[in-house]
Parts: sequence; C-alpha cells; structure tokens
Amino acid sequence: MKKLLKYLNEYRKECFLSPFFKMLEATFELTVPLVIASLIDKGIANQNYGHIYRMVAILGVLAVVGLIMAITAQFFAAKAAIGFATKLRHALFEHLMGLSYDDVDKLGTSTMITRMTSDVNQAQNGVNMFLRLFLRSPFVVFGAMIMAFTIDAKTALIFVVTIVVLFAVVGLLMSKNIPAIKRSQGWLDKVTQATRENLNGVRVLRAFRLENKEIGNFGEINGGLTSAQKYAGRISALMNPLTYVLINLGTVAVIYVGSLQVQSGALSQGQVVALYNYMAQILVELVKLANLVVTLNRALASGNRIADIFEIKASMTEGHGVREGNKSDEAVVFDNVSLVYPGAGEESLKNISFSAKKGQTIGIIGGTGSGKSSLVNLIARFYDATAGNIIIDGHDIREYSYSQLHKKIGVVMQKAVLFKGTIADNLRMPDASVSEADMNKALVLAQAMQVVEGKGGLEAEVEQGGRNFSGGQRQRISIARTLAAKPEIVVLDDSSSALDYATDLALRRALKEMPEDTTVFIISQRTSSLKHADQIVVLEDGEMAGIGTHAELMNTCEVYREIHNSQLHSEEEVTA
Repeated sequence: MKKLLKYLNEYRKECFLSPFFKMLEATFELTVPLVIASLIDKGIANQNYGHIYRMVAILGVLAVVGLIMAITAQFFAAKAAIGFATKLRHALFEHLMGLSYDDVDKLGTSTMITRMTSDVNQAQNGVNMFLRLFLRSPFVVFGAMIMAFTIDAKTALIFVVTIVVLFAVVGLLMSKNIPAIKRSQGWLDKVTQATRENLNGVRVLRAFRLENKEIGNFGEINGGLTSAQKYAGRISALMNPLTYVLINLGTVAVIYVGSLQVQSGALSQGQVVALYNYMAQILVELVKLANLVVTLNRALASGNRIADIFEIKASMTEGHGVREGNKSDEAVVFDNVSLVYPGAGEESLKNISFSAKKGQTIGIIGGTGSGKSSLVNLIARFYDATAGNIIIDGHDIREYSYSQLHKKIGVVMQKAVLFKGTIADNLRMPDASVSEADMNKALVLAQAMQVVEGKGGLEAEVEQGGRNFSGGQRQRISIARTLAAKPEIVVLDDSSSALDYATDLALRRALKEMPEDTTVFIISQRTSSLKHADQIVVLEDGEMAGIGTHAELMNTCEVYREIHNSQLHSEEEVTA
C-alpha cells in the first residue's frame, strides 16, 4: 500500500488542509464541555441569566464554526481521494496494457477487472476516511483525556485505563480482520470470473441446457464469497459492541467516582457533567475510529492486491528501435523457432524455419491445435519465441519498439471484435489520421462497403462488441480496419471463417490488388482460400509438415493432401 501513496503527491496541500481543518473542528469541540460546565456552575446554579445567554451564544458560534471547518475538511479530503483514485486507475490500466499475453494469461481477466474497480474504490474510501478521521479521532480521544486531567486527575485515570484497553481490543480485531478481508476479495475475483464466463457463453450454455449446472457452480462460488464475507463481517461487527461496552463501563465509573467527588466537595456538578461529556466524546470518536479501522482494513487489503499487480514486471521488454534505412528483400524470416507457453508441458511450435519475401502471400494451414495462431502471434510479438529468432525487414523482432512493430504489422484476429462508437471510429483505431478515402478503399478491399452502406454510412453506430453486426460483417469490418492503416505485413488469422465461399473468393482477389511490397499471411482451414498463395506452410502438432505451393504440396505433403481431399466434395458443390 505504501507504494501507492506516490499518487497522492500532487495533492499534498489537500492532504495537509483536510486534517488541519478537522483538528480545528476538534479543538472547538473539546471546548464545548467546559462551556457547558461554566453554564451549569456559574449560570444555572447562580441563576445568572446574562452568563447563561453568553454561554449559549458561545455554543452557537462553536457549532457554526465547527460546521464550516468540517465541510472544508470534507471538501479537501474528497478532492485528494478522488484525485488519488483517478491517477491510480490510469497508472494501473497503463501497467496492464504494458503486460504481455503471458502475463495477462497468468493474471486472468476477472482479477484485472476487480483490481481496476472494486479494489481501487476501496483504496479511495480508505484515503478519504484516513484524511478525515485518522488524526481527528485520536486527537479528540487524547484531548478529552488531557482535558479530564485539567478537571480532576483521579477521575481522569479512568480515561487512561479505558483508552488503553480499547486500543488493545481494536488492534487485536484489526490483526484478524485484514487477512479475512483479503480472502473475501479473492473470492470476489472468482465470482467476477464466473459471471463473465457465463454471460459471454450464455448461448452455448442454453444450447447444451447447462443453465442448472452453471447456476449450481455459481452458487458454490458465491457461497464461498458469502462465507468469507460473513467471517470478516463477524470480526468487524465485534468492533462497535465492544467499544460501546468498554466506554459505557468507563462512563459508569466516571459518574460513580464523580458523584463521590461532588459529595466530598472536590468537584462541582458542572465539572462532573463536563467529564461525562468528555467520555461521551470519546465514545463517539472511538465508534468512528472503529469504523475507520474496518474501512482501512479493506483499503489496505485492496491496496496490497493492487500493489501486487504493479510488482509484476512485463515478461517481454521493448526494443530500443531500429533505424529505418536499408530494406531487406525478405519481409519475415523464421529461424529455427520454438514456442512453449507458460505452464505447458510441451512445445506448441518446434523448429519452425521459413522465409517470406516482400509482396508474397503466405498461407498457413493445419489441423486444430497444430500451432497456426501461435505462429502468427509470434510475428506480431504477442509472445516471444522461447528458442530461435524471428527477423523482420532485416532486424531481429526484439530490436523494434512496440510502436514501430505495430505500425509495420496489421493483425486481424481470429475472433472479430468491434468497439462501441461509429464505424469510422473503429476504422481509425490503428491510425487516427486515416482519411475517409483510405477508409472507403479499405472497405472495398475487405468486401465491406455494402455492409457500411446498409448500416447508414461511416457514422453508423456500433454497439459494444459489434452486437448489431453479424459474424461475417464483423470480420469484414475488422479486415478493413487493418487494411486502412496500410501496414507492410498483413496477418489474417482465420479471419474469413464466417464468410461464404463467394465473398471469400472476392476478398482473396481484392488482396491481390494491394501494393506489391505488402506481405500477407493467411491462416485458413480451407485449402481453396490458400491456392493462390506463393507459399503454404503446413503444420502438424507444432511442426512443419511441408512448405510449397498448392501444386507442390499436393505431390509432396500427405497432410496437406488429406486436408484438401476432405474438403474437395463441398468445394465442388459450391462451384457447381
């Protein structure tokens, strides 16, 4: 949590002013019992109405001034807490965006969402309450004790014993509560993950009639969260009753000892009332302090969870950048490349070696799980190869800065995702300076112009995730989004799987019209989509089973021939 306090640096003034005004408010509050004691002893006892009126006026002034101080302190505390949370979210989001796919896979989406939302909110509440109460409550507690000593030292000893016992109880409860809250936040991650998975896969669940099973699974996870929160809640719930009991016992002791002092003439009735008021102030402040401890426990647990994310260093380091000068004829070279995913037992790719010249179209085909997507993920450096080298335009891929690399490479993901906004907003994502003419050209190449016209043009609204578009429409606009930035290397990761054969054929013909130096990688399950490719890489169980043109592979590669023959019947029907 300490490492997160740097995000309060810009709010040092607010962090000083908020406790300062709270201390002023507390100072005025501590004078109230003395004014009341004077009101009783000098005003009511002597029927001095002038003194009564003056004391009542002073109480009114103290109330108004205290209110102004409290509102001012609240304003500065809220400003500092909200600013802290804003900067923390920005920093956390930036850090998460800098992590590699490996790191994101380890963390999990639900964990990152919980850290960004629930945990940051808890930390914000903790900062707000800390600035408002952490100095004020102890100040009032110890100030009331000191003021009690100015009235009567013997009675004030009761205050000392009460306060020491209270702080011991609060410390014990705090030591038990922090781990319990941290466990409950861990269960919250699991609930978020289960909810996200079920909402994303609701159609699949309904198709297989698994609603009841998932409801049961969710019930178990939710039950775990409930149990963890109940345990933490029970500990937190002990705070107020214990403080009330101890304070009330102290109050009884003060009244009893005070009454004896009054009888002996050592104290006046007003002084006993003042002592009682000071004990009441301690009660109120310790109740606030107990609630503050609960809030701070949650904030500390959440802050530590956020700090754990910042402790994760990106497993991939960004290159220093390369000089754009001498261009190589070879766009991409794989030199004995292998890949092992974290936690995987065996290699996903083994000893892959081939080269793609500029302007060539490279097809990648293979069975499910053969490593096709893994191979193109290495080109965009979503993952780093665990062995071997990947050379792009004459330089090792690790030498490029991320901005250089992503400007050079355009990737159309296997799952087409559109973002909320307009179609034009989505097309400008790779490059905000893309002109309308370039967007229209990209839409024509991607066979998406009819889709856009049917939706009402480039300013047509896109709902979250592209829900108002079909799968094929999302794929075509995703392809157009990549082509609009004019990358030197285009990677199509099975991005035409939702297209019919006719549209797929039109798309392949359009890709041939791209600039001559544009290298295209196409992953596809259909051999018909790769017949025109200059080279086709055939993968089987992460290894290269063959490489060559369609005609060459039909003669030399049994794996490719089997894939083609299995699709031949359906392709002939479509052609007919």
